[in-house]
Amino acid sequence: MKNIFFTFLIGISLFSCKGTSSVSSKEKTETTKPNIVVILCDDLGFGDLSSFGHPIIETPNLDAMGKKGLHLTNFYAAAPVCSPSRVGLMTGRSPNRAGVYDFIPSPKKSDDLRDLVHMQAYEQTIPQRLKTVGYETCLTGKWHCNSKFNSDAQPKPSDFGFDYWFATHNNAAPSHENPNNFIRNGEKVGEIEGFSCQIVVGEAMNWLDKKESDNPFYLQVTFHEPHEPIASPKDLVQKYLPLSENIEQAEYFANVENMDKAVGRLLEYLEKNFGENTLIVFSSDNGPETLNRYYRAKKSYGSPAELKGMKLWTNEAGVHVPGIFYWMGKKTFQGTSDAVISSLDFMPTFCELTGAELPDVQLDGESFASVFVDGKFERTKSLLWSFYDALNDRVVAMRKGDYKIMCRLENDSIELPKIHNMHAGNEDLIKQAKLTDFVLYNLKEDISECEDLSLKNPEIFKKMKASLESEYSDLLKGSFVWKRDELEK
Repeated sequence: MKNIFFTFLIGISLFSCKGTSSVSSKEKTETTKPNIVVILCDDLGFGDLSSFGHPIIETPNLDAMGKKGLHLTNFYAAAPVCSPSRVGLMTGRSPNRAGVYDFIPSPKKSDDLRDLVHMQAYEQTIPQRLKTVGYETCLTGKWHCNSKFNSDAQPKPSDFGFDYWFATHNNAAPSHENPNNFIRNGEKVGEIEGFSCQIVVGEAMNWLDKKESDNPFYLQVTFHEPHEPIASPKDLVQKYLPLSENIEQAEYFANVENMDKAVGRLLEYLEKNFGENTLIVFSSDNGPETLNRYYRAKKSYGSPAELKGMKLWTNEAGVHVPGIFYWMGKKTFQGTSDAVISSLDFMPTFCELTGAELPDVQLDGESFASVFVDGKFERTKSLLWSFYDALNDRVVAMRKGDYKIMCRLENDSIELPKIHNMHAGNEDLIKQAKLTDFVLYNLKEDISECEDLSLKNPEIFKKMKASLESEYSDLLKGSFVWKRDELEK
């Protein structure tokens, strides 16, 4: 498939260039390398965009992007919470292999060793691979891939292939409005006037304006919106107030539209300056936050639509998120696709599209490049989530084809407690736990996970169960175990 699609890519690239007869072979090869832009929201629900069914929020820019490109109804995040999802996206590997099992807190010393957690220096990321084939790289927005942000004690974004970075450790503080916690290439910036999503897009455009070479670029734009603490432009809040239950809900609706406006600014800029060959992918790191789950979640009115659960669930709403792809300047498939695609697939896909070599490690994603040809992609790898701190009871879940199987973890008939991190003190507890109490769903017919088919379809259940047991065992063997003494020598 790689050679077939690369031939297709060269063909459409040369077709779009004028005067190809006078272009050298080297220049023709260069035209096949697209600029790549990844736009990632924070806690955006599957039902939060108007094109994904929200009855009130207006997101015209993303809706238009989906009509020009691919509107993906089966797109998945690598994890149901922030940090592991971002690590999975950038590495193409289950975050368990990287040792990032939950969101990463501040570096306060803890018994479960979460203060040590970070994406380790040996992990290979998308920007690192693309730099090997001439790409320039930039990160603007949220990072959240280590506990000690902007410290020499742990790798920084620049250690993972970003030539330029403008980021925060976690959320914009004190809120999305006038944030004061951005770091630019290791230096504190101080308070910046405006709203975070607009600031992040402005920084991205400034970087592109100052880029002197004609090399292709990889740009990762990671919004803080609509994660708490939410702050939104007053005019948008007033627009939604008559349509909302209260001002907090109006703030959320306005927050999503403000993010859409920021996307619109970026799309307009890219069309004008790099519209001949730029691939843009848009999604969310996980599903929507539960209203009032913690004291600051007072404006978390995100919508899971018909999906079961919310953020931090291994049910669909935790990981099944909006997905939109748009390849500016290329004649690719346009319309809705039900192909099952994950952010884990970005690494192998981008490497295929650019000619970069894949990292020499076990990847859990696979290239979906064929989706640009006809909207179809036949997945061969299962999607497996093992999230030990899930709010629901069945913490292990796997999608394979149209089916999804889920189960609990038990030791001596006692369910495992909620676990933030795998470390030397609980490794045996986790690895000796048994998979129990399975349920089976047909997501094509039952996206809301209402009907357990484990008894109704015994043959399918038997195959899915055996596959889950095998793949979970493989993941456990490759999961990283944190040990304080080894890391603090």
